[in-house]
Amino acid sequence: MNKLGAFSVRLWSGPLVHRCGPFPRVLRAVSCNPNTQIDEEVAKLLQLKAQLGTDDGKHTFVLKTPKGTRDYNPKQMAIREKVFSTIIGCFKRHGAETIDTPVFELKETLTGKYGEDSKLIYDLKDQGGELLSLRYDLTVPFARYLAMNKITNIKRYHIAKVYRRDNPAMTRGRYREFYQCDFDIAGQYDPMIPDAECLKIVHEILSELQLGDFLIKVNDRRILDGLFAVCGVPDDKFRTVCSTVDKLDKVPWEEVKNEMVNEKGLAVEAADQIGEYVSMHGGLDLAEKLLQDPKLSQSQSARDGLTDMKQLFKYLELFKVTDKVVFDLSLARGLDYYTGVIYEAVLVQADPVLQKQQENNASEEPTSVGSVAGGGRYDGLVGMFDPKGRKVPCVGVSIGIERVFSILEQKAEASAEKVRTTETQVLVASAQKNLLEERLKLTAELWDAGIKAEVMYKKNPKLLSQLQHCEEAGIPLVAIIGEQELKDGVVKLRNVATREEVDVSRSDLVEEIKKKTSEF
Repeated sequence: MNKLGAFSVRLWSGPLVHRCGPFPRVLRAVSCNPNTQIDEEVAKLLQLKAQLGTDDGKHTFVLKTPKGTRDYNPKQMAIREKVFSTIIGCFKRHGAETIDTPVFELKETLTGKYGEDSKLIYDLKDQGGELLSLRYDLTVPFARYLAMNKITNIKRYHIAKVYRRDNPAMTRGRYREFYQCDFDIAGQYDPMIPDAECLKIVHEILSELQLGDFLIKVNDRRILDGLFAVCGVPDDKFRTVCSTVDKLDKVPWEEVKNEMVNEKGLAVEAADQIGEYVSMHGGLDLAEKLLQDPKLSQSQSARDGLTDMKQLFKYLELFKVTDKVVFDLSLARGLDYYTGVIYEAVLVQADPVLQKQQENNASEEPTSVGSVAGGGRYDGLVGMFDPKGRKVPCVGVSIGIERVFSILEQKAEASAEKVRTTETQVLVASAQKNLLEERLKLTAELWDAGIKAEVMYKKNPKLLSQLQHCEEAGIPLVAIIGEQELKDGVVKLRNVATREEVDVSRSDLVEEIKKKTSEF
């Protein structure tokens, strides 16, 4: 018998086995003679042992985040909070209220709502008799929420994490755990008015974030369904062909056609006809042209979609966003629940600062993020959950927030501008020793007055150290107290950037700090 740590290896004429249940099966069948094979298996066991820990009970941790996830440092979080503030401000400007839903749902709630993407849902183990899955997006939980609470009218936003068992591509802002920022309008309204507002919101957010030049592609599922029908696609292949067409922004037409014909079983003639249509893009003029198309006009579904598309562009002209919107027949969006207008925002040119940095550093991988927002109309989703099948028309948009972060983080790195990670307005400092209690007392007064203040955690810090801390942290003001200031009932207020100092009476200090910080 050969003893190796926790493992026992027995040499015999049958297969070589190990007798410790929780470890992977790495041993293969070997004969009693080949020592080389035994040495190899022992080496594997030693490697496993090293990975799993030593005999003294200590465990060697692998210090990394799970694949497709990331940590955010204070600088990255400062950028994130600013982006969230911009987006939430826009949602509120358009009259939205907010809700929250659980991070996991019953598995049956999510199943069958995402088409081919359903394979990316994270399933959890049986918990107390319930089969659960992590939410894939915020739209399906929203539809479940409406049906469960019998809500037929709401304009809501929801910002929360979602999970996808995807192949992560971190450089392109593609993760397994990420935030979504959703805005949705539920209710029965006249056609295209809520839809136009959703596109206006995308335009506002992307313009305010200054990511670079962007384009918002729009299409309609009814137009696509009509297009597929007149081109000879069988009804049962509509959704799977739609998922293939949706890849046109990533791969050339020949690859898409090859998948349609060889993998999806579509006739070559049908694929060629689809290819002629999905190469078209324009605006109101294209919708009018297609309404006169001899083949496409045969489909009632396509005619309905094209009529609404014309109306949509008229509203978009009133909202003054048509310069960034294009009617693109290649846009498909793969999710099964869309029933009408669909849209997707893509960056067409990087921010000049970021572009220049990438030109100067050829070895650095450029930011390539794909779409940064998407959405559409899904009138049938709520009815799938309602016991009586009652439908609640819905339209919404989701901002691809992680992809936005990827761009803004690189932009911050390329820029010389310093990112503040705190909002501290003033540091309470002293120029002399033995004034810790006075510093703490003044800091408490400022906190109670709603001022964001800090104090260094040393009894007798040097004034230079305190001033350097302000410069490093971007704190704009320093309130300096000394024995003379305490006698006179004043505080010396110093502007860190200009180094100007002024004596302010203790009673006026709060007002003076608020006044000065409002100027920065």
